[in-house]
Amino acid sequence: MKTKVLMFIVLMSLSAVLVAQPIDLGGKKSFRGQDRVLLDEGQRGPMNGLNLTDVQKEAFKQSMLAMQKQLQPIRNELGEAEAHQKTLTTAEKPDLAAINKNIEKIGALRIEMAKIQVKHHLEMRAQLTDEQRLKFDLFKEKMKQGKGQKGMRQNMKMHQGHSMN
Repeated sequence: MKTKVLMFIVLMSLSAVLVAQPIDLGGKKSFRGQDRVLLDEGQRGPMNGLNLTDVQKEAFKQSMLAMQKQLQPIRNELGEAEAHQKTLTTAEKPDLAAINKNIEKIGALRIEMAKIQVKHHLEMRAQLTDEQRLKFDLFKEKMKQGKGQKGMRQNMKMHQGHSMN
């Protein structure tokens, strides 16, 4: 009898774990701290409400591509440094000096990425009119406060869930 009860508990636990798994929608992954700008006509993004000219759109695409090309090797190096950090910290006898040195390397890479992103942001902003700049800055502020696209999507999901009840 005890084995049957135990088997039932294990089965229910496994079922709960499977149900709680997140759904993969398209397998898309995002990068932390990376500016995402959607410039295509049918898509929503930070540039959608700015009424950009074709010249501005093309300049933004080129700028974004250049920034991504600059960031990619740094991201790769950051990933390697973070993996090395795991190796260093899980060693049988961790070397604190090596760990601290690697932490500094990780910090320096993140600082370098942030500088590139800010430079890109300022270059984009410089190409806008005063009215577009105000909208651009307002959108960036909303994103920082979690009220941007991701926050709006989560808010919509919550409202849809309540309306179904």
